[in-house]
Amino acid sequence: MNGPARQPDASWLDYLKSWPLYLLPHHAISRLVYKLTRIETPWFKNLLIRWFAERYRIDWSEARYQHPEDYASFNAFFTRPLRDGARPLDGNEATVISPADGHISQIGTIDGERVLQAKGHRFSVRELLGGDGDRAAAFHDGSFITVYLSPRDYHRVHMPLRGRLTGTVYIPGRLFSVAPHTTRTIPRLFARNERLVSLFETAAGPMAVVMVGAINVAAIETVWAGLVTPPARPNIEVRDYRSADIELERGAEMGRFNMGSTVILLFGHGRVHWNQDLQAEQPLVMGDALAEVLPAP
Repeated sequence: MNGPARQPDASWLDYLKSWPLYLLPHHAISRLVYKLTRIETPWFKNLLIRWFAERYRIDWSEARYQHPEDYASFNAFFTRPLRDGARPLDGNEATVISPADGHISQIGTIDGERVLQAKGHRFSVRELLGGDGDRAAAFHDGSFITVYLSPRDYHRVHMPLRGRLTGTVYIPGRLFSVAPHTTRTIPRLFARNERLVSLFETAAGPMAVVMVGAINVAAIETVWAGLVTPPARPNIEVRDYRSADIELERGAEMGRFNMGSTVILLFGHGRVHWNQDLQAEQPLVMGDALAEVLPAP
C-alpha cells in the first residue's frame, strides 16, 4: 500500500477520555500494577485471571497452559506462551512478518523523517529514536508500521526478519495510554512515552523495532538483556551490541510487554514493499505477512 487508510476524526469523547491522562501519575500507577500482577496468592491471582479472561474473551485453546491454576501469577498468564504451531509464519525468509498480535494503527511511508500517528498528528523519526540525527537518517523516506496490542492480545514480540542486533536505546518518558482514542488526540504520543528501541541489521538493511510503553505497562523486557524497565531512569541509555554476536531468527521471540502497548517497525527507503491489502485498523496475528524485502539499490 502507498499510504495509510483514512481513519475517523477525533471525537469530543476521545478528548474527554484523554484529557485526565495528563494529570495522572503514570509511573506510580504502573509500579502499583507491577506489584499487583505479580502476587502469587492462589485465590487472588486465579480470580483475577478468570475475570480478565472472561472480560476480554481470551482464547484459551491457543495457550500452552489452559487453566488459571497453571500460572504462578497474573503476569505469568498475561505473558503466556502459545502452544506449538499456534502462530505459523507466512511466506519465506524475504517476507516481513508481524512482530505481534494486534491491530494496525498506521502503515505507510515516512515523509522525510515525519511519521503519521493519526489524522492531524505526526512525530519525527529523530525524536522517536532518542534525538540522534545519524541514527534517524537510516530511515528517512523509509517505511513504517505501527501495531497496537490490546489487553486481549498475545503480548510477546517476535522478529519480523532474521536480524543481528547492533544496539538499543532506552528513552525515558511519560506513560500515556496508547489506545486509539489517545493516538487521535495526544500530539507526538509515541515520541513522548517511555520506550525501548532495538536496532538490527537485516536482509532489508537497518530495521528498528520500537517497543512503546504505556500506562499499566509495568515492564518491558528483551531476551538478551532481561528486564529493561522498571525502574524508569531520567536519561537516555544507548547500548552497543555490535560485538555481542546476537542474531535472532525470523519469528523468534525478542521481547515482551507485561501489559499491552504498541510496536513500531521502521525500515529504510525502498527496502520493503507493504502488501497492498493492508490498512489501518486491520487485525493481525504474529506471523502474518506484512511486506516483501526489496533488493538493495
